[in-house]
Amino acid sequence: MATASYAERVGAVRGRPRDASRDEALRQAALEVMAEVGYRALTMDAVAAKARAGKATIYRRWESKLDLVIDTVNQLVHQNVPESDTGSLHGDLREFLSSFAAFLSGPSGKAAQALVGELPHEPELAAAFRETFLVAQRDVLRGILDRGTARGEVRLDAPRGMVVELAGAALTYRLMLTGDPLDMTFVDRLLDTVLLPLLRPEAE
Repeated sequence: MATASYAERVGAVRGRPRDASRDEALRQAALEVMAEVGYRALTMDAVAAKARAGKATIYRRWESKLDLVIDTVNQLVHQNVPESDTGSLHGDLREFLSSFAAFLSGPSGKAAQALVGELPHEPELAAAFRETFLVAQRDVLRGILDRGTARGEVRLDAPRGMVVELAGAALTYRLMLTGDPLDMTFVDRLLDTVLLPLLRPEAE
């Protein structure tokens, strides 16, 4: 029998209608606590105190802090990294990279760094993160590449998987290790000197 994915298991639990504005306040509180203390030290009590809510209010929405954190990160990505469809490969990739860079370097950046830094030490968190956040990010990029291929902007033997990995890895490396700004100068250099040359037909 096939095992349900993390996203499917969580989705099955969350069937009741909820106050979306209250959900957002609780997610924001979780982000702030995680930015302050990291994932391992985050507690539902701390989130409840930050949001000025009862702990039962949180548990009616999320069964565990793992559910809360993954749902929070996924909502942030969907809100801040929309799927681009500008009509060109260059435009789609540039919009995706700039949106993702802004998300990582914005107010949620510290929480994102805290979360990613915990992954090697938290197998359950790492598995859930891969099944949700990474899959969603890769799906957006693959959609961009599929449209580019249909327009003839991506050669058939292009290393698509490598491009998908490089796009996210370059931004995360700069954010977490070098400390250099994730600005449009960097985005354009990554796009024009690394990603597009790997994708475009050699005649270009």
